Amino acid sequence: MRTRRDFLSLAGKSLGLAALSSATVASLLRNVEAATKTVAHLTPEEAAMDEDYWATIQNSFSVTRGIINLNNGGVSPSPRIVTEALVRYIWEQEDATAYTMWQILEPQSETIRTGLAELFGCDREEIAITRNASESLEILLMGMDLKSGDEILTTTQDYPRMLTTLRQREKREGLKLKLIQIPIPPKNLNEITAAFEKGITDRTRLILISHQINITGQITPVKAVCDIARVRGIETIVDGAHSFAQFYFKQSDLGCDYFGTSLHKWLYAPKGTGMLYVKRDKIGKLWALMAAEAKQASDIRKFEEIGTHSAAPKLAIGEALLFHNGIGGKRKEARLRYLSRYWMNRLKDVPKIRFNTSFDPNQSC
Repeated sequence: MRTRRDFLSLAGKSLGLAALSSATVASLLRNVEAATKTVAHLTPEEAAMDEDYWATIQNSFSVTRGIINLNNGGVSPSPRIVTEALVRYIWEQEDATAYTMWQILEPQSETIRTGLAELFGCDREEIAITRNASESLEILLMGMDLKSGDEILTTTQDYPRMLTTLRQREKREGLKLKLIQIPIPPKNLNEITAAFEKGITDRTRLILISHQINITGQITPVKAVCDIARVRGIETIVDGAHSFAQFYFKQSDLGCDYFGTSLHKWLYAPKGTGMLYVKRDKIGKLWALMAAEAKQASDIRKFEEIGTHSAAPKLAIGEALLFHNGIGGKRKEARLRYLSRYWMNRLKDVPKIRFNTSFDPNQSC
């Protein structure tokens, strides 16, 4: 069971003590902490049905009750704790702009790097803080040394921006983009694994796979595909835009070389925040999207060289981490599964309604 000391300890690690200076943020944290204590003795599945607890979590957000928003995945609302922190950091950087931004606030982002690495289960020196999943993945797709004739394997259901990126390299450099089709929905995960394995040729150099497909919610067998790729000397990029912080997993559960995600989706961080994971021994061979100094060649921070930018969104990721960890990743996943099955089960027998999402818990959340 999390105690207040645990919450403060986590806050100190992820945010720095200055982040707790706001009375509003502290009050919001106390409410979540108190509510979480009431379900600490329950399994995640039992806690998922405790409406009193989730009412407290819901009240942590300031979204309007005037509309029912069915798309919380593209851009999720942030809890008030995050919005309050974002505004506070903006005001702080205006105190003495150049000094405050670069000497005080920007160095604090290293604590955010640590918090993200802990959540993903990797070395902090393998995490870059970006502006969204698209930027993270374009750093990878545009930064790899590939030559004419090399094949990149992905699916027809992958995110359009990533397909556009690959088509640009195809047109400009002569790479070959190979798209495979997977059933909607598949009977089982083996169908997806088999489709990827069948699509591999002697020219395949890279596999891009979405951990959770944005148009259907399909969860894919990333670990199985990455294992096959590794044996054949093929690198793997995982698009985790919709999986990260929605359901529980660590990097070791994926086995990928690279991973990119948005943090303004299921982590509820400020809009325009993302994360990039690069296996440490592969950092040096990737070109940065924006040029970095030669001495940064093997430093994950070279991917963060984007010129002048506000430190506020990046630092407020810390409060999003605190909120997410305060609820608990497994408890949050169980609630999302409970809600999705609640309405799916009530509609599945309605005539003319067809589900493109599998009811198999291994294939959807």
